[in-house]
Formats: sequence, C-alpha cells, structure tokens
Amino acid sequence: MKLGSTLSVGITGLVGTVVNVEAHVAPGLPAFTISGLPDAACAQSPSRVRAAAIVAGHPLPSDRITVNLSPSALPKRGSGFDLPIACAVLAAQNVIPAATTAATVHLGELGLDGTIRPVPGVLPAVAAAAAAGAERVVVPPGNAAEAGLVQNIAVHSFATLADLVETYRCTPVDRLPLDGSGGEASVCSRGHGDLADVVGQDMARLALEIAAAGGHHLMLSGPPGAGKTMLAERLVTILPTLGRDEALGVMSVRSVLGEIGPETALDITPPFVAPHHSASMAAIVGGGGGANLRPGAVSRADRGVLFLDEAPEFRKDVLQSLRQPLESGRVVVARARESVTFPARFQLVLAANPCPCGMAFGKGLQCRCQPREVRTYLGRIGGPLADRIDLQIQVAPVSLATLTGTVGESSAVVKERVAHARELQRARWSAHGYTLNAWVPGRLLRRGPLALPAERLTDLHRAIDRGWLTLRGFDRCLRLAWTLADLRGESSPRREDIGVALGLRGRGPVAA
Repeated sequence: MKLGSTLSVGITGLVGTVVNVEAHVAPGLPAFTISGLPDAACAQSPSRVRAAAIVAGHPLPSDRITVNLSPSALPKRGSGFDLPIACAVLAAQNVIPAATTAATVHLGELGLDGTIRPVPGVLPAVAAAAAAGAERVVVPPGNAAEAGLVQNIAVHSFATLADLVETYRCTPVDRLPLDGSGGEASVCSRGHGDLADVVGQDMARLALEIAAAGGHHLMLSGPPGAGKTMLAERLVTILPTLGRDEALGVMSVRSVLGEIGPETALDITPPFVAPHHSASMAAIVGGGGGANLRPGAVSRADRGVLFLDEAPEFRKDVLQSLRQPLESGRVVVARARESVTFPARFQLVLAANPCPCGMAFGKGLQCRCQPREVRTYLGRIGGPLADRIDLQIQVAPVSLATLTGTVGESSAVVKERVAHARELQRARWSAHGYTLNAWVPGRLLRRGPLALPAERLTDLHRAIDRGWLTLRGFDRCLRLAWTLADLRGESSPRREDIGVALGLRGRGPVAA
C-alpha cells in the first residue's frame, strides 16, 4: 500500500477552497477511481493522467488506484485537477518526493502528450491558496502571469509533466525556479475615448459627471444619433481608476470566465460591459446550464459600468432581474443543490429611443408610431426598474450651432472634479461604512446626524404627498442633492439642489 498527497483549489462561484488530493495505490484489479463529487470533466481525469504519465516516462502501475478529493462534500469542477491528481499518484509511487508535493498547490490540465495546459479561475484559486497559508503554487505557463498578481505566494510553472518530474527529482523544494512572487506586476489601462469627443449635450454631460461623482444610475432617452452610446462609453473615462484590491476582484471574474490571456498586467480601468439586447437571463445575471454556475454581465461590470443600449429591446424579465443587484450590489444565483453569490456593484446606464422608430422628437422624418406601440415599447423598462434610476435625461438632437460651438471639457478635467467629490463623500460617510452617496441607505439620509432640515425638503415632501415620488425616489433625490453639493465643494445641499435633483429625475420643483 502506497500513499501520496498534494493540494489544489476548488472554485465555487468566485470563492476558492483548498482541496487535499490523496492518492492510494494498492494491489488489486486494475482500476483508477476518483471520489469526492467530481464533475464529468474531473471524472475523466484518469485517462488524461495515464497518457501523460506514459509520455513523461513514468507509466502508472496496473494496480488499483484510488484518488480522494477532500473535502468530499464540495463539488469538484473542471480539468484543473489533472495535475494535482498526477502529482499525488506519482508521489505514491515514489517517483517524485512526497514532501515536495504535500506542501505545494497544483493547478492545471494535462494533455495526452504530457503538456500542462491553462485552466480558467487560476487568479481566485491562487488567492484562496495564499489566504489559506500556502507558500508555493504550480500553474500552467499560460496562467503564470495572472497567478503572479497574487501577493505572498511563490509561483512556479512547468510546460510538461516530464519537466515537473525532472525538476522535483533533482531540485530541493526551496530552490524551485520562480515565475512570479510577491504580486508585483505592471498596470495597464484601456482607452474609451475622451469626453471632449461629445459634441454639445451640456445637460447630458452634466448628468454624466453627477453619475460618476456619486455612483448614480443613469438613463438616456433621445432620438438615434444624438450621442447616447458615446456618452455612456465616456463614463468610464471620468471614473477614478481602480485600487489594487478592486482590480483583482474585477480580474477574478474575468479569470473564472477564461478571458485572461498569457500576458497579463493589472487592469486598473473600470470595466465597461455592453451586452447585446438578445442576451439571455443567464448571460446578464449569471448561471447557465448544468452545475457550473458562471458570472454574468452584471458581475463582469462590477466596479464599472453596465450599459444596455436599446434597453426596451431587452426581454422584460431580463430587465426586471436587475432590480435586486441594483439595490444590494450582489447577485445570488440559486439552484436546487446550491446557491452562489457573485459581486454586482455596478453603475447601470440605459439608453432608449423615445419610440420604436426613434423619431418622436427628432428632426426631418416624422414618427408614425401608434400611441399603443409607444406605451408598449417604453413599458418594457417598467416602473420598478425606472424608479431605481437616479438620473433620467432627455438627450436632444444635435444642431448646426452645436457643431460649430466650443469643444467641451476633456475627461481629465472632469475626472479631477469627480475624484474631489468622491473624497468628500468618503470623508463624510466612512464612519458609517459607506464611501459613495449612492450607497448610503435612506434611513441615514433622513434621520441620521446629517439629515437635512425640513425647510430644505419642502419640494420633496410635496412631490411624495402628491404621489409623484415613491419613498425610494425620495431617497434617491437626496443622494443626488448631496452629490451636487459635493461637486461644488459645499458641506450640505441647498434647497436649489433638491429642485435640480427632482428635475434630473424627470420632475421639476413642485409648486405650492
């Protein structure tokens, strides 16, 4: 009887759990079994391991081989367990030192030719291993760059199983060649144009600045060609760059989806995700067929912008599924046997035409849509979702005077004001556990130590009394007013800020 073991990591959603891979080789009828809830890809690992071991020059014996993946109650998904299974079995045969494998985390898929191939989810897996106290991790060469982003863990990579065996047999564990250590990595940013590219649209530009400063959601309605898509794309250019932890969280989602290439730098640009209007529910909020639940567009847009162009063309149930993530900043994908939580702290930007043909308020061609068609078209967004949109702006057609006017401010100039406003919010709300006005709960705005006096809230009281505002809309107007004050550098909103906030939600100041 021979025993060997090593470590690996199982991923559920974005959460990694260290898995102890144990191999038992004993005389008996030839068999290779895996226990511990392997999925189809993991259960097929014995065929790949046997072929790779033969190519590496160390064929597995014709004995009974049993591999246990502990904790056994945790589902094991994917082909990333190939390499740890091979290492545990080879350690049981004394081909490689058992002491080396027992303290090392292994991740990777094996090809039939013995190559070690990349697998998705390496970044959150290595982060989980480092958090659990692991000191070394072996990953495929194609995943070495993203694994190197994690601090406090040494990263090694080997191109083939034969290279790994030879190195383990000839090199002490403390002298293994490093591919990355300490999490030091270059940073990069992606370009999305410049806000100065937008012609005219002063009100929409102001709304964009307010949305960026306070983290508010935005809806742009106007005829085709007015610049709605361009405005939405420029929002990320005035958002503050991501911190290291935020950038790693964003890249973890991309890692699970297999979107990170072999050459990886830490991307500090807030993500911009714009799914097509034919996207399914699973594509937007996450999920998918089978037991492998994947993050959706709301999670890919975490800490960034989710842009739904032609929003009324999306399925109504898909649009309404955004209501819970907008409030909580996370999405819970529930199935019969498990539920997985994904991050979803994004800014939603909707773009819509005023009618199906888009010419209701345009110039030239006249709208021929029937009133019922217009009601049905805009009704797909729904009142509950629209009530969660802080800024609802009408984008006017561009005129000739606008084309020949002065160029607007650049993204760099606006970004400085946004950063200053966010610093004021952080200083004001950090004692309560919040950093942005959009995240502050209504109870704190209405009854907290910074609650505004009643005389400043007269317009809001009238609006809610006449049924023009819900309590949620009341709170969102307060958040907008605080953001307007922050952009001016003032300590608290004025009554005029409340009126502007009502106007930005499509309601002007309410007369007595």
